[in-house]
Amino acid sequence: MKPHQSSAFDFFTGTWRVAHHRLQSRLAGCTTWDKFDGSCTVWRVLGGHGNVDDNVLHLPGQDYRAITLRSYDPASDQWAIWWLDARQPHQLDVPVKGRFEGGIGIFFADDMLDGKAIRVRFSWLNVQTPSPRWEQAFSPDDGQSWEVNWTMDFTRIT
Repeated sequence: MKPHQSSAFDFFTGTWRVAHHRLQSRLAGCTTWDKFDGSCTVWRVLGGHGNVDDNVLHLPGQDYRAITLRSYDPASDQWAIWWLDARQPHQLDVPVKGRFEGGIGIFFADDMLDGKAIRVRFSWLNVQTPSPRWEQAFSPDDGQSWEVNWTMDFTRIT
């Protein structure tokens, strides 16, 4: 029996070490990646139909905090995911929306980058293993091509 979408992020509850890899420049042909560490603590909210994570990111030369808010809508059978960066505390990113199929979570949004329309994709991979991975990708051509520009590899802290 297929697990219900409302429990799709249950794997993520807890505390994690995070290995970040982020392109220095997006949709610009850049191939130089910044590598940095972080941590993430995740807890359930909304009676299990949502969760929040508190992130510490150790960027080269600057630490910062951010949160992710996720909520499940049973009517659409989809999750929405928002990012809030403490460096811009009044700017909530456009939510990506989607679901898990076959153990992979795919979420999309339309957004802007440097004044140009882009498509955003979040992917959750390896969620049934001890080392889940999140990837962010941007598309300048409505999803015909994608550039992965940020990955986060998680290791549970026991």
